[in-house]
Amino acid sequence: MRASEVGEGEYNPYYKGYIAAAGDGNLLDLLKEGVASFIDFIESIPEDRLNYRYQDSKWTVAEVLVHLFDAERVFQYRALRFARNDNTPLTGFEQDDYVPASEASKRSKASLISEYQSIRESTLTLFETFDSEKLKRSGQASGSNMSVRALGFVIVGHQNHHQQILKERYLV
Repeated sequence: MRASEVGEGEYNPYYKGYIAAAGDGNLLDLLKEGVASFIDFIESIPEDRLNYRYQDSKWTVAEVLVHLFDAERVFQYRALRFARNDNTPLTGFEQDDYVPASEASKRSKASLISEYQSIRESTLTLFETFDSEKLKRSGQASGSNMSVRALGFVIVGHQNHHQQILKERYLV
């Protein structure tokens, strides 16, 4: 399953950039390959930069990381529901409300890495159970159609997108 196979009707246009940022590799390969490189990236961040923000109104490095973890969990949950033919429309989540509640500033780099590893392993385990039929299933999230396979590519692309922002704006 490749991102180029995902039709534009399978996701809200808001997610187009994330799906493009995933690249056009095989979904499971992209999910697996992202683990080691992202852990290496987190390890390269100096501990004293975790609470750095480049503007007062922006999240800190740690808050961006925890946002990625929270979003992956939400997208994973949506994928599970849709793959299991749950047709209950799902509401969105307000990411800006999650950030202060996450208390990311209290986290160590080691705890962030551990959490990321756990979440991605769970994502991989879940997506490995989906055959081509389940990957094509969809449901309603935030008032829009979203397929299981689109959610997988959003997970990959969302991570890539935020990693690039961290490199360009936070870690220069």
